[in-house]
Amino acid sequence: MEQQDSYRIAAVQASSVFLDLAASVEKACGLIREAAAEGARLVVFPEAFLPGYPVWVWFMPGGHTHPLRELYTELHANSVSVPGPATEALGTVAAQCRITVAIGVNERNSESSDATLFNTLLYVGPDGAVLGRHRKLVPTTAEKLVWGRGDGSDLEVYDLPFGRLSGLICWENYMPLARYALTAWGAQFHAAPTWDRGEPWTSTMRHVAKEGRAFVLGSCQAFHMDGIPDRFGFKEKYLGQVEGWLNPGGTVIVDPDGKIVAGPAMEEETILYADVRPDQLVGPRWQIDVAGNYARPDVFELRVHRRPTPVLQVVDELEEATESGGRTGEEP
Repeated sequence: MEQQDSYRIAAVQASSVFLDLAASVEKACGLIREAAAEGARLVVFPEAFLPGYPVWVWFMPGGHTHPLRELYTELHANSVSVPGPATEALGTVAAQCRITVAIGVNERNSESSDATLFNTLLYVGPDGAVLGRHRKLVPTTAEKLVWGRGDGSDLEVYDLPFGRLSGLICWENYMPLARYALTAWGAQFHAAPTWDRGEPWTSTMRHVAKEGRAFVLGSCQAFHMDGIPDRFGFKEKYLGQVEGWLNPGGTVIVDPDGKIVAGPAMEEETILYADVRPDQLVGPRWQIDVAGNYARPDVFELRVHRRPTPVLQVVDELEEATESGGRTGEEP
């Protein structure tokens, strides 16, 4: 990490253009430019920002197969492949602005069937390259109607010019072992894109920051009923009694002492900013460093399985023979 004076980080609170990937990407690019114009080195977007959070799962019974299938089909058609046109567009703007982007996306499993979706946190570096992605390990309750489960292969901390960046999606932040692994890998900034809001979520963001001695950027959508186009039949049929804000937001930035330094923002689209001093990434850990002076590896042991778990592995004849130490196709 380079030594420097204070610098700025940003957390976006905004709504997607619901189930419209092209328009949501365009909106995201505009917000990236806005954050960069204010001097931000890092900008974090909400969960599933591209092309929107599948809010219907909390209102429609799981047995209503046909309307759920129709919505899933439209969500899939507007979801992101990594890499793909959406990541290229984000990368172009990130490179132009020299800013790091962490953004929630609905991601296709383009490496296999291309039909399952993941709730993914996508990282784009200041050079425009995709740094990596993290697929949510456990979709929460009704979210299982839409998203598959990720694995440990993409748990990562990224070393960037301004510091080391990690992230977990929404209620993954309640998984203490996941938090600890990222802290042990040196996270200093933690992206926490979410659909959750209010208490105890705000307190959770403060706890994660205090525990990990990291800046936490908890970005949420402020999403109004008007954001769902009337052409979607589920809006009237299942959400007819809902008025106003489906999600008021609650985006917040917390410093390594657990103090709120920006937000919570409510019922508005905005970008929150916080200025960071390099000494804040070290000084608070003098008191408690859970993966350093407060670690007890002689008492507690954590093993993290980071091997990919592909749905299909092809072993050809030659490879199989090599693994077994034998030969194939020839007489001895």
